[in-house]
Amino acid sequence: MDTQAADDLTVTALVTDAIAAPSMHNAQPWRFRCSPGCRTLQVWADPERALPQADPDGRALHIGCGAALFNLRVSAAHAGLPVRTTLLPDPDRPGLLASVELAPEGEADGGIERLRRLHPAVHERHTSRYPFEETGLSAAQLTGLRHAAEQEGAALSFPVGWHLQLVLELAEEGEERDRTAAAGEHDAGTDPLAGGAGGGSREQGPVRPDLAEWTRTGAEAESAVDGVPAYAFGPKRRGGRAPVRDFAAGAEVPGRESAAFESHPHLALLSTERDRPVDWLRAGQAMQRTLLAATLEGLSSSFVTQSLEWPELRWPLREPVSGHGLVQMVLRFGYGPRGTATPRRPVEEVLEFDPA
Repeated sequence: MDTQAADDLTVTALVTDAIAAPSMHNAQPWRFRCSPGCRTLQVWADPERALPQADPDGRALHIGCGAALFNLRVSAAHAGLPVRTTLLPDPDRPGLLASVELAPEGEADGGIERLRRLHPAVHERHTSRYPFEETGLSAAQLTGLRHAAEQEGAALSFPVGWHLQLVLELAEEGEERDRTAAAGEHDAGTDPLAGGAGGGSREQGPVRPDLAEWTRTGAEAESAVDGVPAYAFGPKRRGGRAPVRDFAAGAEVPGRESAAFESHPHLALLSTERDRPVDWLRAGQAMQRTLLAATLEGLSSSFVTQSLEWPELRWPLREPVSGHGLVQMVLRFGYGPRGTATPRRPVEEVLEFDPA
């Protein structure tokens, strides 16, 4: 086997692990491009997979791509490859989100052994839309998850008391807006890669079309390579306060059962100090590092994004005492089913090798 072929196979393995990352509505908004000789791997946003109503500024798109980037780093560590990562390497090409130099001379990402230990969780982690036990997380687990986020430049906090109640109420409000679409209107930007929050012209539109576009039911669910298929919806909630999104939007799904969810869900807020595209990419890496660490701890997880899709609901999520930090993701942890694997596009659809 020649060296180039070996390089191609290695990069294909890295990207196979990378695309196991979660993304909003499983839109998989990423592309990868390998330089001649496979010494540099670029991570690009795929604007055709943006969510213009729910994610007008591309924040969730960047977070998803950041999660894929972190998986790639874990995969490289597993393969014994040191890497050097540069976020947003070219200001003139905002769609180029990261450049990963493989086996560079000199400086490389540190903590390769810590990254390698996370590799078994890459394909074990699945979003779980099932009920969790009421059992809380241990102090050691809370500390470990906080540390995982801190290693990637983010903060993780666990709301309690009235703050937790506020987070739950905001999620319920977002879910209700999502379900009715007529409860309010959502700003939609024309270009999610145009430079962050507030950029570009604005127009109005409901959130519901994004959900409809990425929900897979009936025969489509069995052959889908993206989106959220009906078999991954989880049971319909008939009790409890766990803020699990109902992708069926109240519609009947054949064979779908109902279940009581936990009354006291264990939520975590992932925050960054600033709210720029580079912060979103860091948040995505921190989120994924936290999720993989939780998986190794035997915890299941899901996402609470309903309130994050509405600016006026996202703002009050901030840490109540200092008011510092911008919440990038709300996570739900607990003991319960790991969840069902959702489909992924074939690697050859997302990975391009540049000619020598």
